Amino acid sequence: MTHNTSKDQITRKEALKKMGKYAALTAVGSFIILNPKQAQASSPPDPGGNPFE
Repeated sequence: MTHNTSKDQITRKEALKKMGKYAALTAVGSFIILNPKQAQASSPPDPGGNPFE
């Protein structure tokens, strides 16, 4: 079912552009799911002060 019309084919540049958009969307989705506030809530308490003071 391959059609050799210019409308059905995309260039490598266009394909990379679409993949980049998908990757960015996936990263944003992961950020929302793995919310930093939730990560902080489940992390152990701070063991003490700043070691570099």
